[in-house]
Amino acid sequence: MNKRSDKDKIGEELAAQRFGMLADIARELAGEVLFPTCFDAILRLRKELQNPNLTLVRIAQIIQVEPLVAAKLVRLANSSLYAAGQQVRDLPSAINRLGLDVVRTTAMSVAVGEILNAREMVDFAKLARNLWEHSILSAAAARILAHTYTKVRSEEALLAGLVHDLGAFYMLYRGAQYPELRERPDTLRHIIVQWHEAIGVTLLETLGLPREIAQASADHDHVRPFPGDLKTLADVVYVSNLLAGGCYVWLHLDSGSQEDEIKFFRDKYSDFLPQIETDAHEMRSALE
Repeated sequence: MNKRSDKDKIGEELAAQRFGMLADIARELAGEVLFPTCFDAILRLRKELQNPNLTLVRIAQIIQVEPLVAAKLVRLANSSLYAAGQQVRDLPSAINRLGLDVVRTTAMSVAVGEILNAREMVDFAKLARNLWEHSILSAAAARILAHTYTKVRSEEALLAGLVHDLGAFYMLYRGAQYPELRERPDTLRHIIVQWHEAIGVTLLETLGLPREIAQASADHDHVRPFPGDLKTLADVVYVSNLLAGGCYVWLHLDSGSQEDEIKFFRDKYSDFLPQIETDAHEMRSALE
């Protein structure tokens, strides 16, 4: 009798496989997180940049070890988002113009891009690309809303918007390790809807991002009672995520009640939508 292939798993066996993936992730989050090697290298670079006493020269020396990050910093410094007068042509000038917060955010964006381009992700390439587009749009919205309505630093909001769905990126990467889930993308989509927020908070804390940024990503895809004014980083991330369509847009799933929330906030902040689109385009061009 031929042994049934993994492809033919159904019912309880498939449910066991889903549980197995979540159990594997839980073990990793308590120990060593599994990411592409290049992601780890860029994260180490980002951690080195946490030292507030670094000189401009030393920052440039650290970044030069990762040429991709260096190139994107120069490109970003010359984009309309940050350009102010003469074009910069060297890394120290770019760092000086952008500031250390943007340097750290750029390093993180490159790290996320390494997940996006990992060979293991080929079966989820379109899904991952849509998630990246959503993350860039959320980051652009968060930067504008924080600057306009709150005392939250705009670059902190930008980073929070960029990484608020890191849990979903991670689940896509880990899901790609399971043949059953590669052949059933709808199954993985539903697992992501249920778990990406909680996993994302733990993942961001494990990776050493500020607690405020990790906590701001909690339950960002759950409809909540919302005050009239934006005040906190969590408020900014929640609204920015909806302005970028929420998770159901990039997952291509029925959004249910989230549709009303999306429409409400897109109407409320409609004056900012063109600028958010423009800034997202500039970020995309500089970071890809």
